[in-house]
Amino acid sequence: MDAGLGTDQMSSPRRSPTVADLLAARPAGRVAFVEAASGRTLTWGDITATAAGWAARRHVALESYARVGVAVRDPLACLRLVLSALASGVTVAPLDHDASRAELVTKVDVLGLSAVVTDVDDLDGVWPPGVAPVTIWAAHDEPWQWSPAGRPPAASGEAPSEAPGEAALILASSGTTGEPKIVGLGVDRLVAAAANIVGHHQLGPDDRGYCPLPLFHVNALVVGVLANLVSGATLIVDRRFSASHFWDRVIGHRATWLNLVPGIIGVLNQVPAPPPDMGGRIRFARSASAPLAPAAAAVFRSRTGVSVLETYGMTEAAGQITANPLSPHRRRPGSVGLPVGVELRVVDTDGIPLPPGSVGGIEVRGATVVSHYLAPAGLHSAGRRPATTGAGWLPTGDVGRIDDDGFVYLVGRADDVINRGGEKVHPREIEDVLLGDPRVMAAVVVPRGHPTLGEEAVAHVLAGPGGSDPAGLAAALADRCRRQLGQSRRPAEITVVDTLPAGPTGKIRRAEVRRQVSVGGAAR
Repeated sequence: MDAGLGTDQMSSPRRSPTVADLLAARPAGRVAFVEAASGRTLTWGDITATAAGWAARRHVALESYARVGVAVRDPLACLRLVLSALASGVTVAPLDHDASRAELVTKVDVLGLSAVVTDVDDLDGVWPPGVAPVTIWAAHDEPWQWSPAGRPPAASGEAPSEAPGEAALILASSGTTGEPKIVGLGVDRLVAAAANIVGHHQLGPDDRGYCPLPLFHVNALVVGVLANLVSGATLIVDRRFSASHFWDRVIGHRATWLNLVPGIIGVLNQVPAPPPDMGGRIRFARSASAPLAPAAAAVFRSRTGVSVLETYGMTEAAGQITANPLSPHRRRPGSVGLPVGVELRVVDTDGIPLPPGSVGGIEVRGATVVSHYLAPAGLHSAGRRPATTGAGWLPTGDVGRIDDDGFVYLVGRADDVINRGGEKVHPREIEDVLLGDPRVMAAVVVPRGHPTLGEEAVAHVLAGPGGSDPAGLAAALADRCRRQLGQSRRPAEITVVDTLPAGPTGKIRRAEVRRQVSVGGAAR
């Protein structure tokens, strides 16, 4: 780390550093971010200058507590805007610029945004009444001014939903298994989470991370962008993941670590491997967003020479919750690792802590964990909904166990458990078996109605290039399940599909698959 930003300062009982403090400590001329495709760069000085302009104009151009959406395709412009907002006290909500117009309008309205900054030229005139549109066109110009926001922060006489600075970043949780929740993350939580990541991953100014993940997601924003700010390193960002250009960009930009998700790892396992000597240049490939099958991690390491560091996190905890040890020899395949900067426990349905080895609901608490969710359009404090219990524990909705050494193992989501004749079947244990076949790129197991058992498991499998015979692959996978799973845990049907619905980070939208199965032939 740079001088003045060591672990002593990060853990000091004095005021925690803000984004503005961190920017001020960075050498103005040092490259902070690189766009992978073009090689264009953004310095810390570029961001600091924009943040100063935002701070000076904030009370003129934006009403107090205004929330500004950022729907920007240019990754460097997006980063410049988001970090400037966080540094100048403007609450920011990064948006998916590739979402449909209807989705964007809904998100803007639900998040209660006052203005939207965008470089997407076909979005003019689509915003709800009272939202001030702002269009930018160049990453390095100064088009950051806009007219006053039309939407007030709260109805007359009512308190705003956040104390100043409490919710600096507003995100919607992924919602792949149900309706997304609105999460407001303050700068203190964001910086603490980024510091946890920097400390665990041992990131320093000489590191060059590569992040092909969407910049409106908590993973890229905290694990990538803010950890890069805390460590003073350089982050290489991409507009989107490209399998055909991935290794060329990683090698060309001299990346030292990779920020990936299981979906990307699965794709990279199916394409030509990089040069044999590349593995020694990269310290690790971080995996998050969804469980990673041990077989997929093993294939990735054998083909690339890069070890996979599996982690676990969620938006409500500002990103990371657990991570495997940095040393590859201490990592445990199938485990998401040890808690990092938070407390974690496994409880029964009554909230009573369970002993090691017992399967139950996972709860977390700590300085990075939010205490409440924001209401849709979150304009009134009365609209908050508690996220934690009275003791500060946040139920994650995940089901898992902890071993005697404290390593955490996930077995699924509480609302994904399949009740087969009274026996609980966790989809992940079936999915890991299916993903053990190298021809399988992705797999999802969901329940289907059954006249006597209530529910049975069915599997949808996405084949890679080696799975050109769907019927043969389905038969081979059924045989694999017969050999590795008990009868009650075998899928009743395995279907090889051309595509699976997935979110922007590649996480499969399980709820959508479940709806398709239900509509397509639930009870037989």
